[in-house]
Amino acid sequence: MNQSRKDFLKTSACLAGGAFLACSMPRSLFSMNAPLNFDISLAQYSLHRTLFDGELKTLDFPAKAVNDFGIRAVEYVNQFFSDKAEDKRFLSELKERTDDVGVDNVLIMVDQEGPLSSTDDTERLEAVRNHYKWVDAASFLGCHSIRVNLFGADTENEWVKTSVDGLGRLADYGEQQNVSIIVENHGGFSSNGTLLAEVMKQLDSDWTGTLPDFGNFCIRREGGAQWDAPCVEEYDTYKGTKEMMPFAKGVSAKTFRFDEHGNEATLDYRRLFKIIRDSGFSGYVGIEYEGDSLPEDEGIRATHRLLQQIKSELG
Repeated sequence: MNQSRKDFLKTSACLAGGAFLACSMPRSLFSMNAPLNFDISLAQYSLHRTLFDGELKTLDFPAKAVNDFGIRAVEYVNQFFSDKAEDKRFLSELKERTDDVGVDNVLIMVDQEGPLSSTDDTERLEAVRNHYKWVDAASFLGCHSIRVNLFGADTENEWVKTSVDGLGRLADYGEQQNVSIIVENHGGFSSNGTLLAEVMKQLDSDWTGTLPDFGNFCIRREGGAQWDAPCVEEYDTYKGTKEMMPFAKGVSAKTFRFDEHGNEATLDYRRLFKIIRDSGFSGYVGIEYEGDSLPEDEGIRATHRLLQQIKSELG
């Protein structure tokens, strides 16, 4: 490790003053020995088949998280209650139910509210306003963030520029409600870690951040499709995660299938969680099982066991 004399003197003074003066140390020095420190939440999309089939309602989701999986923090997806953002009766009942079972509301994943990175000013501003109601709902429920998508522009430079504008405007509103606006790598340029990190650097805001998702680094799909088509250009998962972690306000632990030892068969989870540990991250890691090799409940349990094992190994 290369360390300048200035950093050496700064580190020595910090250590002399007490180990807890971490803010005085270079981040790289502090993070490299940081423990793996995270809590586990359950993303509602892990139960998307059950929800889409009508076998589970959003109002019953928090109790299921506790009673079936022993998880006391949840992440919502607006697709499952898309007409309820301004329904105070619904939101009040949901909050009451989470309070009753001792569940923390972490965030709302927001889709289908317009392209925040559109090059059309009118369309972009409309998308920003469309998200306001979800910021309000998140604030009412006690969530720390809403997760948004950054779709719109067709070139890298335009995408960075319009993303900074759209996300920045929405973050100004989020600050008023004490709700952060965080971006998931969710396809297109948002799955390019370098570009998304550049957006975050330009914004330089406490009210914006990222939500790294291990399974969503497809930049381009066949035929230019946004979803449901084979990926023809994929960003490196480990590079992208590392680039996003300095801005992360949460992590989505995507799983698809498991080997005979209980490890995620398509991803090196230990490598990913070493990246998370070395970033100094502290917060929620959300279980997001999307496989079909196990029923949803069993996939959630398998992911939960894996996260607990990794936390034990690397913590």
